[in-house]
Amino acid sequence: MKNNNSHIHAVLTVAAFGIVLGTAWAGVPLNNLQGTGGIAFNPLAYTAGLPWEGGESNDVNKVVSKPQAGLWYVNLNDAGINWWAASAALTFADRLEVSAGYGFVNAHKYGDKNINTYNLGAKLRFLDENAFDTAWLPAFAVGGVYKYTDSETVDALGLDDDGFDAYLVATKLITQLPVPVLLSAGVLLSDEVVNGVVGHNEYDAVAFGNIDVLPAKNVAIGLEYKQGVDAGDGIRNHDYYDGHVAWFVTERLSLVAAFAETGDKDKFYRRGSAKNLGVGSGAVFSIQYQF
Repeated sequence: MKNNNSHIHAVLTVAAFGIVLGTAWAGVPLNNLQGTGGIAFNPLAYTAGLPWEGGESNDVNKVVSKPQAGLWYVNLNDAGINWWAASAALTFADRLEVSAGYGFVNAHKYGDKNINTYNLGAKLRFLDENAFDTAWLPAFAVGGVYKYTDSETVDALGLDDDGFDAYLVATKLITQLPVPVLLSAGVLLSDEVVNGVVGHNEYDAVAFGNIDVLPAKNVAIGLEYKQGVDAGDGIRNHDYYDGHVAWFVTERLSLVAAFAETGDKDKFYRRGSAKNLGVGSGAVFSIQYQF
């Protein structure tokens, strides 16, 4: 825990230098752990990808945005798990986002078992933020992610190796406060077990949400929550939480540090029960680049 906190403190210190130097900033959405435009676990209603040079008047930008990529490292040290994820996303017609992600999970305390995950996502923003000349209406989007895992746990628990998530999300940047605040909330329909890393079972509808404060144009500090899916047959995922800080280093480069809590690993690994299934807590780091 001490080492994790020191890493986060270092990122906060660097972010403070970014404020002083007045660097340019990138922004959200990031590519989340599955590749969808969002934060870490959750999607946002905003779509990924910067416009090509020439802005909105550019004919190419009306068809497809520039791509953006994200790299994540999750160190769930108390559960003996290292989780790497890489993804890319872009948007068509300034409205339809498509994404692809790959994850590699190494559980080095459990016989060095390696798990590979593959994700394909799509998101449609069907209502723009502040539409109809309002100052309060959030952006709305619907989306889905196809997820596949090759985990050995799939067979051991009698789970499926693939599944599909569907979600509805609303996101609003509130600018009328002393500092901007980003709010996002949605509903997720999923059959995932441990974010889909160890398989899929029965569907459940759960809630998720984010809040981020932007004390400077290139810094965001926030909290994220994702309700645990009850996947049936006694398998219930623990709720996920994380606290994070993002530094938008340049107009294209972003760095993120977080501390995530996914639940008590002993609930599953040591007592053989899948109630409140979790894989512990740990530090999270990410590099994001918008081309």
